[in-house]
Amino acid sequence: MPEAVSGATVEGVPVPEPVPEPPGPAEPAPLGVDRTPTGVPEVDARLDRLADADHLETSGHLEVYEDVHGGLRDTLTALDRRPGPPAPGPRPPAAA
Repeated sequence: MPEAVSGATVEGVPVPEPVPEPPGPAEPAPLGVDRTPTGVPEVDARLDRLADADHLETSGHLEVYEDVHGGLRDTLTALDRRPGPPAPGPRPPAAA
């Protein structure tokens, strides 16, 4: 630990005094970011999962973010698999 020199001396030699340790990292704290529900239960559940990162050290955020990203990607992919409107049928021949 570094030491600072105080004004005190012993037999003319400055007496070092301990320098306090700098504060450590702050405790995890919620970001307090508000979000509006989308109305899509699968998406809202994934976005709710982001709140788990509020209680983790920074090193744990990546796992949460990757989980949420993967879930949202799966939800969007599932939308592509849902049947859409029927394809248009053949067009009648044009009149000459």
